[in-house]
Amino acid sequence: MNNGFFNMPSDLQHSYLGLIGLHLQEALLPVAIGLLLSLPIAQLCVRFKWLYPPVLWATTVLYAIPSLAFFVVLIDYTGQTKTTVVIPLSLYSLVVLVPAIVDGVRSVSPETHAAAVAMGIGPVRRYLQVELPIAVPAIFAGLRVATVSSISLVSVGALIGNQGALGNLLQDAMTFHRPIYAVSSVVTTAVLAILADTALVLVRVALTPWLPKSGRRALRGRDRANGDAGADRGAGKGPATGEPLDGGTTDVRPTAGSTL
Repeated sequence: MNNGFFNMPSDLQHSYLGLIGLHLQEALLPVAIGLLLSLPIAQLCVRFKWLYPPVLWATTVLYAIPSLAFFVVLIDYTGQTKTTVVIPLSLYSLVVLVPAIVDGVRSVSPETHAAAVAMGIGPVRRYLQVELPIAVPAIFAGLRVATVSSISLVSVGALIGNQGALGNLLQDAMTFHRPIYAVSSVVTTAVLAILADTALVLVRVALTPWLPKSGRRALRGRDRANGDAGADRGAGKGPATGEPLDGGTTDVRPTAGSTL
């Protein structure tokens, strides 16, 4: 047994990279399942507004159940397997993803919706090709929260038969009195969460090229526009009409393409 950061205890039967792969599998699979469940549920909540409050209440109640208690209840049915970890984490993701998708779809302007209907686009195509693309920023905001939360909660699975991936190192740190195992678990889990969040941001940027990439760039553009407006005022013109600010005579000579 070695005290090195990357050396795993022999009882885990996994290498360091193997534990990382297992952790990502147990963390990302529930998010994917939660997303697939959230899309139709959110669409029903958008179409039938009365359905949204009870759905939100139900998902909140599920999220309020402690993960360890959820695992213990499921052990009788699914045993000490990955499924026991995946099911609760999938349900937990609903409390984030359903409201995110609902808010995103509701943000579609009435004009856009009316244009899609006028083009003869049916409800399913309209949802998939019009509403969801516009809702991408809101959906990815929910995905980021759900993913980071899932990556952290996987570690609790260590208490039900070594199903916690990197979380198993926390138990081994206490069992073998090797603090380095706990440090390795915590640091690696945090790095995975940061990398996953960054990856989702990059994917969101790639899928939404029409959005500004940074508020700073938008601010520079606004400052540039304000500077141009200031130059116009300095020349004695109003901001939009070209009227003099000093009460003088306005030049009304027609320009090319204009009529009097």
